Amino acid sequence: MERTPLISARDLTRRWGSGDSAQLGVDQVDLSIGHGELVAITGPSGSGKSTLGALIAGIDQPTSGSLVVDGERIDQMRNDALARWRGRTVGIVFQDFHLLPTLTAVENVELALKLSGTKIGRRERLHRSAQMLCAVGLGQKTKRLPSQLSGGEQQRVAVARAIVTRPKLIVADEPTGSLDRAAGEQIAALLTREAHDGTTVVMITHDEAIADGADRRIGMVDGRVTMHTASGVDLLLAPLVQPGAHPTDAPAALAGSGAR
Repeated sequence: MERTPLISARDLTRRWGSGDSAQLGVDQVDLSIGHGELVAITGPSGSGKSTLGALIAGIDQPTSGSLVVDGERIDQMRNDALARWRGRTVGIVFQDFHLLPTLTAVENVELALKLSGTKIGRRERLHRSAQMLCAVGLGQKTKRLPSQLSGGEQQRVAVARAIVTRPKLIVADEPTGSLDRAAGEQIAALLTREAHDGTTVVMITHDEAIADGADRRIGMVDGRVTMHTASGVDLLLAPLVQPGAHPTDAPAALAGSGAR
């Protein structure tokens, strides 16, 4: 019996404004992503890939359509319920990191555990957080403030924060964008391991090597899914995915001003 996908979207649309001035970030997207799947969403700047990632992560809400993640209609949730859902379900790697400047690296990671509702004491939370920072190569910088870290190091703290809660879903917006090749490969390997352990990982990326290593690659143009690649085979969706269609094998804080 086929398992219910972790993520299921139908006619998913995100629009800002109305009439002639309306901007479409995501345009009637249908997709399905399975448990433990590692998916890369790619496309040119302005294609809507970051907008789609923000919707899946529950940090933005669609204008219309339905979005079910882990059996819950997150498109219908109020902000307070959505915040609680994010805390227990999803780990997010923001493109601009969103680290709290007054907290050390280990405290930034520990805060994610605290907000997830994990019933462990602070000492254990800090221990787990330090272990996760070691896993991303920052074991010697756990007590540094974000201002004392390079951009690449801040990005690795953000990845550690997303993973430490062992969420069912990780949404990572350009997780290797500020890293050199060696560090990027280390983070990609870590995310791949999480997927192998059953976590669904959705990466928004311009990195061709990272995208090629995913289980599936989803291409976007002008807010629509136009292509997905699985098992080394390119499948072009032509015409573009139509409203109501549901290809079950395909599928950052976001400013509300347009697609990214």
